[in-house]
Amino acid sequence: PCFTDTVNKDTEPKDPYPIPRKIMAEPDYIDDDNPELIRPQKLINPVKSSRNHQDLHRELLMNQKRGLAPQNKPELQKVMEKRKRDQVIKQQKEEEAQKKKSDLEIELLKRQQKLEQV
Repeated sequence: PCFTDTVNKDTEPKDPYPIPRKIMAEPDYIDDDNPELIRPQKLINPVKSSRNHQDLHRELLMNQKRGLAPQNKPELQKVMEKRKRDQVIKQQKEEEAQKKKSDLEIELLKRQQKLEQV
C-alpha cells in the first residue's frame, strides 16, 4: 500500500538535542501548604520606583509614540563638537587677554607713539 509514507517517517533525522520547553524548573514549595515556610518575595528595584525614573520613562514612551527619537549623535560628531567649543572658548580668552593690556604695555605703547610723532 503506502510504503513511501512509512519510509519517510523512519528516515527523518531526529534532533539529538531537543529544545526544552521550560528552561527553569518550577519550585517545589509552591504546592506545599506549609505555614512555617517563608515565601520568597520579589525585591523592589529602587531605581525603577524612583519618581525621576518614572517621569523619564513616561517621557520616552510619549516621544516614541509621537515618533520623536532622542538625539543619538555618533561619538565622532560629539568629539568634533566638543573640540570646536573648546577652540571657540580658547579664542575668546585670547581676545580678552589682548584687550586687557597691562600697565607696562600701555606705557610702552604711549612712548612708541611719541617717538613716531617726533
